[in-house]
Formats: sequence, C-alpha cells, structure tokens
Amino acid sequence: MRDAITGLIGRYDQLGRYLDRAAIDRIDTYYGQAAVRLAAVELINREAAAIVREASQLLWLEDPELILPGGNAYTTRRLAACLRDMDYFLRYASYALLADDVKILDERVLNGLDDTYKSLGVPTGPTVRSIALMAEVICDKLAEEGISDTAVVRAPFDHLCRGLAATNVRAR
Repeated sequence: MRDAITGLIGRYDQLGRYLDRAAIDRIDTYYGQAAVRLAAVELINREAAAIVREASQLLWLEDPELILPGGNAYTTRRLAACLRDMDYFLRYASYALLADDVKILDERVLNGLDDTYKSLGVPTGPTVRSIALMAEVICDKLAEEGISDTAVVRAPFDHLCRGLAATNVRAR
C-alpha cells in the first residue's frame, strides 16, 4: 500500500522532475489534514464495533425488510456476514483515510467485489447505504470531539459507495 506522498513522489520520479508548486501544495494539504485523519483513524480503531453496530441499527430502521424473513440480512448467518462486511469496509476505509489514497480501496476492496456480490446475490444498495451510515456515525462522533471539517474523513467512504453503486446488484 502506498500513501499520497509516496505516490506523488513516485510520479515525479518517473518523470525525472523536481517537485513543482502543485506537488508542494499537495504535500502541504496532506500534512495540514493529518490531525483530522489521525483523529478519525484513532476513533475507528477505538470504536469499530460500536460504529458498525450503530450504523447497522440505523440501516435496519431505514430498511427493516432486510432483517425480516426473505431479507438479505435474515438469519443469523446472513446478519453476521453483513456485519462482517461492514467491518471489512470500515477497516479498509481507515487505511485509505490514513494514507489519503483511495487507490487502496480499488486494489484491495472494489476490484472483483462486484463479481463476488453478483454471484452471491448480495444487493449493493443496502451495502452502499451501510457504508454511508458508518461515515455519518464517525463524523457525528468527531463533531462531539470538536472536529467539524470532516470532508477528508468522508472521502474513502464516498469512494466505496460510488464504486459499489456502479454495480447496482439487486437481491434475488
């Protein structure tokens, strides 16, 4: 996995160029957002189970059919798989957040996931919503800690949502 800085330096190295003003500004932005990214990752590490639990409860309130007979989260096994996947998305979003590089999500999560979900008949709509809800939970918790500018925190979650929404798989 790479971070925003190593990726940037790598591109300039391949071109055989010194860092220009745009590169320096990108590095300055990366370090300027470091405190927010670190606070969010620390929160995720400390409260991952609670974040998944709260986001899933919000999802079930919005779409209770998911946990009723015939729903994709009905039965203990399917519910556990949904919660496991939410935790998986949360963990990888924290990596991308810390690195400030969503390419991690393409390489480690999104590439091939649509095929897996299609073969299993997993609807991506509720999955996308659960990811968005986790971002909301995290941003709410950060706001309670006095951090209000959370656009950088939402970026990896938004990237996951866009990537999964593109597949638009429906339940069988």
